[in-house]
Amino acid sequence: MNRTVTPAWSTDTERWDALTQRDPHADGAFFYGVKTTGVFCRPSCASRQPRRENVDFFATADAARAAGYRDCKRCQPGGLPRELEIVNRACAALDADPQQRLTLAQLSDAVHVSPFHLQRLFKRVVGVSPRQYQAAQRGAALREALHRGTDVTRATVDAGFGSPSRMYESAPTELGMAPSAYRRKGAGLTVHYASAPTALGFVLVAATAKGICKIGFGDDAAALATELRGEFANAELVEDAARLAPFIAQVDAYLHGTRQRFDLPLDIDATAFRQRVWDALRRIPYGETRSYSDIAEAVGSPRAVRAVASACASNPVALAIPCHRVVQKGGALAGYRWGLPRKAALLDAEAHRAGVESVDASAAHTAAPLRVQANAVVTATAATGKSKAKSSTPPTPNLDHAA
Repeated sequence: MNRTVTPAWSTDTERWDALTQRDPHADGAFFYGVKTTGVFCRPSCASRQPRRENVDFFATADAARAAGYRDCKRCQPGGLPRELEIVNRACAALDADPQQRLTLAQLSDAVHVSPFHLQRLFKRVVGVSPRQYQAAQRGAALREALHRGTDVTRATVDAGFGSPSRMYESAPTELGMAPSAYRRKGAGLTVHYASAPTALGFVLVAATAKGICKIGFGDDAAALATELRGEFANAELVEDAARLAPFIAQVDAYLHGTRQRFDLPLDIDATAFRQRVWDALRRIPYGETRSYSDIAEAVGSPRAVRAVASACASNPVALAIPCHRVVQKGGALAGYRWGLPRKAALLDAEAHRAGVESVDASAAHTAAPLRVQANAVVTATAATGKSKAKSSTPPTPNLDHAA
């Protein structure tokens, strides 16, 4: 379904409303000039509100200047918003010396705001706390050093870990495996895997000794295995259908509607923010959907919508972490790592089994065994938490009738 997206604050009425509310979210989207003073400002400027007839709106600061207006000295519309400036200074202080661990008090002194205000502002803009940001930076530095082949001890020190024990405590979260194994791109690890045909095409399930590290869908089992080899380039990959059979059975039961939750041990890499997003995805009830904005709100970072979308896209374990239940704010399906037709079929089947009326319920219940259609056209109503599926001919089949 093609949708025309209308940018926020695209009309003068919307802009005036944002101005009267001093909406900080509108900063940068437009500027306004006051005819009686010859000054132009941001929408959130704390200066006295002008009369409507004395206001001109501009898309850019340069357009306002070209019309003869000068920058407001109070809100400084030519620079970054004050909140972003504070966060940028905080990030610069944290990035200046990766080996130094700044406390919140030290960081707040460096940027000249209170610790309480900095903590809330940083989390709202960046999506994680300053402490989590530092941990993520250390993890990134460690991964980069190990990729270059630096020995583990040297990489630990350079990344800013106070001691090897601290590094090894965080390694499962930051690396998904032991540092030495990561340095060798999985060398020394044994990854068992198996693939099988399902109602959604072929599924590949892979596991280390600690748990499931991959669940992926595709149209070709060989292509799925090739992708796995790329992710674990130097690990020992062992195709073992018997070992993975119980896990594949859970996937198959889910697709046939006899299971709504998974009982799988997972061994996956996750940053602090990504883990929060994945935990939120697991809390979405079966048969319902949420928007990316909803998830951002749920993890306490309402402005981190793109980061939420990135976390969904990086999910390595389909179904176990149900990223297919996240849709666009308007209800349309967004991208899905394993293909939109699969996402459509999953949402439609879950909606039926949860007792939610589907737009095409009667057609779905008379459909042939599931075949994911490449031309499926699907929408989901995220606002009500209900999924709806609609397809072109032939209709998107329901998982209840899987072969």
